[in-house]
Amino acid sequence: MQQNHLLDIATWRNRSAGFRGIPSICSAHPFVIEAAMVRAAKSGSPLLIEATCNQVNQDGGYTGMTPADFHRFVSETAARAGFAMDKVILGGDHLGPNPWKSLPAAEAMDKAEVMIRAYAKAGFTKLHLDTSMGCAGEPVALPDEITAERAARLAAAAEDEIRNTNATRPVYIVGTEVPIPGGAMEELDILEVTKPEAAIKTVEVHAEAFEKAGAGSAFDRVVGAVVQPGVEFGNHNVIAYDPEKSKSLSASLESLPNLVFEAHSTDYQTRAALKALVADGFAILKVGPGLTFALREALYGLDQIAAFLMPESRRATLLAVTEAVMVENPGNWNKYYHGSPAEQHLQRHYSYSDRIRYYWPEARISEAVSALLSVLGEIPIPETMISQHLGALYPGVRAGNIVPTAKGLILGAIDLVLEDYFEACRA
Repeated sequence: MQQNHLLDIATWRNRSAGFRGIPSICSAHPFVIEAAMVRAAKSGSPLLIEATCNQVNQDGGYTGMTPADFHRFVSETAARAGFAMDKVILGGDHLGPNPWKSLPAAEAMDKAEVMIRAYAKAGFTKLHLDTSMGCAGEPVALPDEITAERAARLAAAAEDEIRNTNATRPVYIVGTEVPIPGGAMEELDILEVTKPEAAIKTVEVHAEAFEKAGAGSAFDRVVGAVVQPGVEFGNHNVIAYDPEKSKSLSASLESLPNLVFEAHSTDYQTRAALKALVADGFAILKVGPGLTFALREALYGLDQIAAFLMPESRRATLLAVTEAVMVENPGNWNKYYHGSPAEQHLQRHYSYSDRIRYYWPEARISEAVSALLSVLGEIPIPETMISQHLGALYPGVRAGNIVPTAKGLILGAIDLVLEDYFEACRA
């Protein structure tokens, strides 16, 4: 049985070389996964890839993939990229009743148990237990004790699913101050950092609940707790990390010697801020929308380049297709984007929340992306057009570090974000 890569993550902060933390790549987009594998190979780091409960579950999620399907997808991508699967850590994010929270708690938790069993059986070895949300008839946020009891039930189910197998035993992440999947739903000003005593209490309550559920051995593999360090992003703004405000929270890790903190919604933070987070004990840095935001920037830049170079080659631009599909099917953005029609139009395409990421698997948009890439093929894109439409990539192209083809520029755009995370985690 292989030892879990993350089992000793609490000791990483004492390293003088190597990695003190790890980025968590929360995306199911093939270009994002491929770019992450290329970056991890360059960095000599294991690669943590996480699927959320909304992306991937027993019903298929918005990607249409079950946990077994997602494992297969990552394995096939690794084979094409020449990346060893034994360097990949598969994680499940926000595993709990969230996809079914409109149902009564008993029904939603039954479905959550089926989901986490599927994740465990499929070989996911980092499981974030998120039972903090209320279901039908319950408050929006639940007391720690109920959250912990439900989390322990899910951990016990995951353990039971792999009990008589040689599967690598998973590590667990717990926590009750958990941001919702996908980023904030409103404009943000300031955030309240988790109080140290709240973080300590959360861990203690979970320890008791795991023991009561007969999952005490699983609690020995709880390696992290989700807390709020004061970072988040809304549709138009980003709240930057302020180490001074989280000083006492970071100090509370002295009372939690075998744990690290997991920071969600770190998208759009600067490299300096990310490095400060890792130094302060937030050793797992979740990033998702920030990566698909970079993907969308690259695709839209290429869309403009193709429209200029080959104006008669497509029936419609990618931008026109995505706009039509999102307007016809508003379910993934209309609760998040507010204001006038013009403001909503802006947000559909350029919001930090990047709700457009839910639409990339949609058939018409997928076909439009394929048409764009087919039109541009392997032709070298003129440097001057890269400077105009993909300016952040221009220095890398000039230096010979980014291949000036459509695919090369897409991977290069995503890698600019990934590089910040991997370098921030390096000792």
